[in-house]
Amino acid sequence: MHRLNQKIEREKGVLAALPELSLRIVEFAREHGRIRMGDAIRLTGSSRNTLKQHFRALVERGLLHQQGSGRGVWYELANA
Repeated sequence: MHRLNQKIEREKGVLAALPELSLRIVEFAREHGRIRMGDAIRLTGSSRNTLKQHFRALVERGLLHQQGSGRGVWYELANA
């Protein structure tokens, strides 16, 4: 139980440091199991290039894993 509480607190800290757009991407992935670029565009109304930067940063931080490549790429939570 103590380890779970530590993990939750750590995750809160990481998520609190994210830009709003990145947080919305992570929350969508958590709710739906995965997220594609098209989902993120519809969700946020942001441009593809802006979203690419956020996805890249989330993958580098270890919050998301990229699956597939090209137009078929999708992302899932790293701990999923």
